[in-house]
Amino acid sequence: MNKKYNVFISHHGKDDDKVQDLKRRLIDKGYSIRNYSVDSTKHTEKKRPSDRVIQRFLRRQVSWAGTFICMIGKRTFSRKWVNDEIRMAHQQGKKIVGIYTHGNKDVQLPQAFKKYGGALLGWNSLNKLGAIMDGKDFPVENPQGQPRKPIYKMAKVRCNK
Repeated sequence: MNKKYNVFISHHGKDDDKVQDLKRRLIDKGYSIRNYSVDSTKHTEKKRPSDRVIQRFLRRQVSWAGTFICMIGKRTFSRKWVNDEIRMAHQQGKKIVGIYTHGNKDVQLPQAFKKYGGALLGWNSLNKLGAIMDGKDFPVENPQGQPRKPIYKMAKVRCNK
């Protein structure tokens, strides 16, 4: 696999180790990943910018990603920026994929993911994530990778050109 995938990995800051693990695992599977989110590999200890500057920066970073990945951990649902990033991805028409972090089950989903999220995968579903990045659809899963009923029923409408 020589194709490069531009992704934005939304996460709770305390789950950064899991972001690094996900990137490593994808690389080990042969995926070439460019992550446009803010993680420990990009932090600098400077004065914190205003919320407006952060929002503009995140909107630009999300726009460069083909796939938006939300790491679903214990506290992800409570993070303001995670919900904002999901809304930005939805507004930009991005594929929104949730991945449960390893060892987490029965965790709450961010409100924005409940409303706008697409596929929801277990931690060990990397092949499915790769297929989604390639444009295929997959159903919602529980943290163990088993099929799960959707939270909301959504009507899909196909537009003719």
